[in-house]
Amino acid sequence: MANSIIAATGSYIPPEVIPNKNFLDNEFYGADGVRLERPNPEIIKKLHEITGIKERRHVTDGLNTSDIAYMAAKQALEGLDMESLDYIIVAHNLGDVQQHNRRSDMVPTIAARVKHKLKIKNPYTVALDIPFGCPGWLQAMIMADYYIKSGDAKRILVIGAETLSRVSDPHDVDSMIYADGAGATLLEATERDVGILSHVTRSDTYDHAYLLFMGKSYNPNLSGNDLYIKMHGHEIYRYAARTVPEVVKKNLEDTGFDLSDVKKILMHQANEKMDEAILRRLFSLYKIDEIPPGIMPMTISWAGNSSVATLPMMLDLIRRGKLDGHRLESGDIAVFASVGAGMNINSMIYRMP
Repeated sequence: MANSIIAATGSYIPPEVIPNKNFLDNEFYGADGVRLERPNPEIIKKLHEITGIKERRHVTDGLNTSDIAYMAAKQALEGLDMESLDYIIVAHNLGDVQQHNRRSDMVPTIAARVKHKLKIKNPYTVALDIPFGCPGWLQAMIMADYYIKSGDAKRILVIGAETLSRVSDPHDVDSMIYADGAGATLLEATERDVGILSHVTRSDTYDHAYLLFMGKSYNPNLSGNDLYIKMHGHEIYRYAARTVPEVVKKNLEDTGFDLSDVKKILMHQANEKMDEAILRRLFSLYKIDEIPPGIMPMTISWAGNSSVATLPMMLDLIRRGKLDGHRLESGDIAVFASVGAGMNINSMIYRMP
């Protein structure tokens, strides 16, 4: 049975930098529609202390999710025969959203649009989308691994792309968290004992389905029926800090590895303190007091939360030697983990070829 290795990566990180000071003039309201009394500098400082975000990246007006997905894909496929792709899977949650029209546009699929932009003629290159919250790219990787292991495919392009800035409520403090970006990963079949070794996914919808949702602006004076991304941040923090470590531990145990075998943990990044809490609890489950420095690369301080794009963007930066000296060498074990709307959590164990 074949394994799946990451043969190439690409990313699109928007060049437009949005620093925290850009929110100084925003009118912030609470979920009850009452304007917040605290001055904006205090609100912004508190959010930075909690999330670690100093700035984030937003796409320019002329670009959509399908555009930046294509740009990341093109970089990943440079010099390769694109007609040989068996699948193109794009993870996103909101489709193409125009700057001045917040309605989601998902027909045709984003994957179909990317295939069209790549000018791939092969009708047996199947293009499909997956919406799965922030863990969407990782779940698409898991799906692709199943396709390869079944013998149905030998080469699959997996993309995570999102433009959360288009659906963030400027009157909601949480709008400062959201960012844009795209990352692409080319998976190929191999007979070697490397690549994707194991994965675990869980969906906690009974109690937690609506911790992230779409809702109206917090500003009661704003007219129109536009919907914006909303979240119950404190509940998400508690859920993620408790549950993500359990999923990662189960994944490692299924594979037969110990936490001490892991070189890097690539974690979805929505909140710096939350990720640090997840890491501490994971190590506490193994009764390890000292966390190795640099085991969890971070991008949130300058890239914000780009949802499904966070992990593949980070991976591409590491592979290109562009992330604070972080490296993954042949034989290294890496853990990928994510949590997001659903609530969904997934984890993947990967051995570098």
